[in-house]
Amino acid sequence: MKMNYFVVGSNNMAAATKFYDSLFEGLNLEKLVPSDRMTYWLGDGFAFSVALPFDGKAATHGNGSMLGFNVGTAQEVKRMHSLALALGGVCEGQPGQRGPRFSAYVRDLDKNKLCFSD
Repeated sequence: MKMNYFVVGSNNMAAATKFYDSLFEGLNLEKLVPSDRMTYWLGDGFAFSVALPFDGKAATHGNGSMLGFNVGTAQEVKRMHSLALALGGVCEGQPGQRGPRFSAYVRDLDKNKLCFSD
């Protein structure tokens, strides 16, 4: 089994889309916007999406939830962490060695927790 997609909720699609467009720039992901409530970024064997909640209620971050992106190298972990902060994200853990992986943590504009690792 492998994970094939992940969706995070947002309360501001324009801001969330701008954040992830900038964060994913140059990473060879295909952007797909099937409706005004959802945007996808498609990679090799996976999809990541930002969506306005289907039930019309406010999006909230999951307490204890985290989405991990394997970005390949420690240098790319540092770059992505720094870029996410420059785009308005909040640091949840500076880049560093944690067990077998070099990783860093941020919260996006809707407080969804992201991890970048090598």
